[in-house]
Amino acid sequence: MKILVINGPNLNFLGIREPGIYGKNTFADLLQMLQAWGGELGVEVEQYQSNHEGDLVDKIQWAYGKVDGIVINPAAYTHTSVAILDALKAVSIPAVEVHISDVDAREPFRQISYAGLACKHTIKGQGFDGYRQAMVWLKKHYGTPSPTPVEG
Repeated sequence: MKILVINGPNLNFLGIREPGIYGKNTFADLLQMLQAWGGELGVEVEQYQSNHEGDLVDKIQWAYGKVDGIVINPAAYTHTSVAILDALKAVSIPAVEVHISDVDAREPFRQISYAGLACKHTIKGQGFDGYRQAMVWLKKHYGTPSPTPVEG
């Protein structure tokens, strides 16, 4: 199974940006964790981050026919981007939306998710572990089952 992990704007500043909300671990730490979790789960992980909406749409479209699942943290575009919603709907790749913070406990506008309308599952407020949970969820629901041994 191959999973594309997409991170939206300002997530490249993890560890610097509002550590009281997002924690002190850096974006580089997250990337290392994703690779380690992928190895543990037996899934190939490709990672992508951009601060630009169109780049995120392009990467989602690129994924068509190339990956089995998407883990996406659209960040601020969660609450504003119909383009990302439409791209996720267009490719029909099973996707899980992840938010490091508990967006339901923050400002009211953060409780609206356009991207989430196209996702099969959402994980909020679990810190970096939310990404691992998303990969586990995708593997459980959409992973290729191991071949059944033939008894003979």
